[in-house]
Amino acid sequence: MEENSQKEPEKPEKEGLLDKAKKLADKADDFIDEKVEKLKKTKAFESVENAFEKAGDFVEDKVEEIKSGEAKEKLKAFADKAGDKAEDTLSKAKQFGRKLADKTADKLEDIAEDLRKKKKEEEPENPEA
Repeated sequence: MEENSQKEPEKPEKEGLLDKAKKLADKADDFIDEKVEKLKKTKAFESVENAFEKAGDFVEDKVEEIKSGEAKEKLKAFADKAGDKAEDTLSKAKQFGRKLADKTADKLEDIAEDLRKKKKEEEPENPEA
């Protein structure tokens, strides 16, 4: 018996879900790359990039200052200046407090004098005593 079966022509395999996902990921990757390139050409990106570079340079400079000891000297100078300013402010506060105390004492003396005068005016003169 001869098998006379015809072989069915091989159908191309159906595209699997994994293949579709890979193609989609490749397209997304290409899309993102294209958009990143466009973004890099904008002025906003350039400004941010420049700001980032300046910030990096600033940080590097400060690290060098710390390593070289300049920061310690600057901090000492700042502390000295702050101390002088604090002493000056404290001195001014003390002077203000003295002036305020003097004015308060003068005012209290004036009030006490007024009360004494009122009391004398209210006392009847008693000739019999």
